[in-house]
Formats: sequence, structure tokens, C-alpha cells
Amino acid sequence: MAKILSLGSALNDIYLIDHDDLVPTEIGEESIFAKILVGSKVDIDKLSYEVGGGGVNSAISFARHGHDAILMANISHDAAGDAILRTLDKEGVDTSFISYDTKRATGSSVILLDSCGGERTILTYRGASTKFDDFSPEDLDTIRPDWIYVTTLRGDMKTLTNFFKKAQEKEIKIMFNPGVKELENSKELMPLLKYVDVLLVNKQEAAQMVPGALLEELLYHLKGYSKTVIITDGAMGGIATNGEETYRFGIYEDVKIKDATGAGDAFGSGFLAAIATKKSFRQALMFASANSTSVVTKIGANKGILSSKKELHPMPIQKI
Repeated sequence: MAKILSLGSALNDIYLIDHDDLVPTEIGEESIFAKILVGSKVDIDKLSYEVGGGGVNSAISFARHGHDAILMANISHDAAGDAILRTLDKEGVDTSFISYDTKRATGSSVILLDSCGGERTILTYRGASTKFDDFSPEDLDTIRPDWIYVTTLRGDMKTLTNFFKKAQEKEIKIMFNPGVKELENSKELMPLLKYVDVLLVNKQEAAQMVPGALLEELLYHLKGYSKTVIITDGAMGGIATNGEETYRFGIYEDVKIKDATGAGDAFGSGFLAAIATKKSFRQALMFASANSTSVVTKIGANKGILSSKKELHPMPIQKI
């Protein structure tokens, strides 16, 4: 098994779940979620407390796969931070590199979820996960991971650059799933991709980075930046190449979506969890798809994360 360090956010997720009041409403050409009158009181069906964030979700995925999982994230000494630590301890994630913010509360999200259709709106207070400049690349000397899995650092390109350069120096592999803030800064983002061993983006994100409308076009342009590139496209599956093999893949199976939160994290961390156990490129893509599919069948961003014992059934995947 491998030692994998996750860099990213840690959030407390509060779900407000209802079957009739929290439903999308069409107003003209726009879809408005939960048309609730100002000043009204709304009774909901269920309340659920979970934990999430890209760093937390990926670390749990690696731990359940049997890897030595370490999380580097920012929380605070409060109830939300305690809940995150309890969950990570239960999952066997190393939390010794978590930092504590004395000025901001632990990041939290309130998720309004339509229990019938699975639609959601997320209200996020990022709090301690707003900034990452206290992350020290020198910790890589102590941790000595085989991989670092990096989700969004809220556009902190300096910290990203320092970690990527240090990882290259220490011969540590990098999987990177950039977020909105990184994509907004393409001038600094694109040169960083030369350090990245596995790049994961969705179709819309890929189109922000390089020219193209079709998955094949986007992959053609992106594969010149990173060794392995994966582009997902929701229910349409996706496309991926490692420079030697290229695959088009569909969804693992057609399921009723209860909550799509964490689906992208599950795909990315599922892929790396499998690759780090020496699974083939094809097998890793299949496990990533299965992991993402399992997550959306549960409420919460990581309840459905699979273990390495999951036996996969055939799915649409074709070498091209």
C-alpha cells in the first residue's frame, strides 16, 4: 500500500432534507431552488450532520482502500472541527498535520436537499478553509508520501507552486483536481501542470483551460500538459489517457441519485486509490466510476466511499 497526503478543505456539512418545500421551481428560463417566501417558516423532514470538503473526502477514500492516509487541512477548535476529527480518527486518517485557525471558525456548509429529485443548493461558510498559506512544503520531508492528492486551495497559486516544486524535488507523484479559483487564474495554472502526474477535470473545466468542444479535442490539447489526463462528463461518462492507453467510459451503473455532493472527489480519489495499489489504468477508471456512483446513492459526501474489497462488475469502457 502507499502513503498518500491529501491537501484541501475540511468542512462540516449540515443537510436540510425535504420532499416538497425544497424543490426546483421554473421561473422563465431560470431554475430557482426552493422558492421560499421571505419571512415564512418551513418545516423540513430530516436533518443530517456530515463532514466533507475535498481534503476530507479524498483522505477517507484512501484510508478505506487500505492506504496510509494523511490529511493537511485547516479547522478550528470548535464543535464543527471536533466532528471532523472524530470522523477522521474513526476512518484511520492521520490528522497530525491539520492546522488550527484561531481567527476563523471551521468551515461549514448548509445543504438544502430535495429528497425526491436529489437536487441541492449549498450555502458555504469556508472559514478556516479560506486560506492555505500556513501549509508548509517542508512537511513533505517528514511525511515522505508516495503521492499527494491536491484539490482546490482557493486559488493560492503560491502554495500550490511551492508544494509542486518540493514534490518534484522529493520525487513525489501528484494528482491534481483544480477548483474554480485555480481555473480563473489560467496564466499561473497552466505552467504548473508540468509537475502533475494525473490531472482530473470535468468537461466544462477542461474547456476553460484549452480550446475544444468535444471530449476528444479537449483531451488532445490537455495531454500535452500532464502525463495522465482524465476528463469527466457527468452522466455521459468521460475520457482518459495515460499516454499509452486512451479510454472512453460511461457511468458505472444507472442509479437513483440521492445526493451528488462529493461525486467528483470520489472519482478522483478512487482512481488514485486503485492506481496506488498497482491496478491497471483501465481497472482504476472502473473503480473511480464505481466509487463515484456509490457516493451519490447516499446522503453525505463520503458515506458511500468503497473499500478495496469491492468486486466490480462490467461497465461501458472502450479503448480507443
